[in-house]
Amino acid sequence: MEWKDGKTRCQWANPKNEKYIYYHDEEWGVPVYDDHKLFEMLILESFQAGLSWECVLNKQEGFRRAFDNFDLEKVCSYDEAYIEKLRENPDIIRNKRKIQAAISNAKVFREIQREYGSFSEYIWHWTDRKIVYEKGQTRSELSDAISEDLKKRGMKFVGTTIIYAYLQAVGVIYSHEEGCFLEHH
Repeated sequence: MEWKDGKTRCQWANPKNEKYIYYHDEEWGVPVYDDHKLFEMLILESFQAGLSWECVLNKQEGFRRAFDNFDLEKVCSYDEAYIEKLRENPDIIRNKRKIQAAISNAKVFREIQREYGSFSEYIWHWTDRKIVYEKGQTRSELSDAISEDLKKRGMKFVGTTIIYAYLQAVGVIYSHEEGCFLEHH
C-alpha cells in the first residue's frame, strides 16, 4: 500500500481517510489513563458492534455533541425522551438497543469508579499496569475475563471481541502490525 508520507501502516488504516490515519498514528495503542477518554472509547466501541470502526470514527464528533461530550453524569441521567431524541439524530448510529446500553453502561462505569477509585485503576489492574504486546488476534484470555466481568456487572455490547478492540484502542494491548512504522520491537 502506498502512503503519501512514505510511512508503512497497519493494513486496516484507510489511506484515503485523514481522520483514520490520524487515529492510527496518534491515538490507537497509546495508553489511556484518563477516565473521561476511557468512557468515551468504551461507548464508541459498544456502538461499533457489527459495524466498522471507521464508520464510528467518522461519526465521533456527532457522538460527542449528542452525548454531551461524554459527560458521565449527564449520560447517566438520560431519560426515555432523550433516548428518542438520540434515535432521531443522523450524526450518530441510531440503534435503540445500543443507545440504551450506552446509558446503562455509563451507570455501571460510575459504579466501577466508586469501587476502584477510577475506571483507569479497574482496567489497568488486570495487567498489573503493564502493556500487553500481541498482534493478529481478535480476543484473548484477558478480553474474555474483562468482558465476563463487565457483563456480570450489567454492561451490554461488551463481548470479548469488542473488549479486545477496546483494550487495543486504549493501549492496554499494543498490536501495531509487522512492518508498521509504530510496530513494537
